[in-house]
Amino acid sequence: MSERRRGRRAGTPGGRPHYPRTTRVNHVLHEVVAEELERLSDDDPRLTLVTVTGVAVDPDLRHATVWFGSLTEEAATALADGRIALQAAIARQVRLKRTPLLTFAADPAIASGSRIEEILRAIMEDHEQP
Repeated sequence: MSERRRGRRAGTPGGRPHYPRTTRVNHVLHEVVAEELERLSDDDPRLTLVTVTGVAVDPDLRHATVWFGSLTEEAATALADGRIALQAAIARQVRLKRTPLLTFAADPAIASGSRIEEILRAIMEDHEQP
């Protein structure tokens, strides 16, 4: 009988850790969407300053939310127009049973980080004034 080692998958060279499937799919979709948006931005100037910060796929892999650093109304409209092209790129480049339906949203972590910076600046300014 083979002994199972904790933290390592049996039969993998180097004992690479096991990552959940959704995490791997998130990473691959992040890469594919970012590359495709770069191509689409050549034709659509509304997408030139759009940055993908992350992708969150549902456990059933039917829906995915793509998070962006900043999402203006123009960029949201351009993404809605290009959603089918993005999904087609995913279908071409990633082997999945179903291509997830994409939704787009501004990354709340960016807004939270900006708010924290604002608070820290205010505290620093209060300490500098006698």
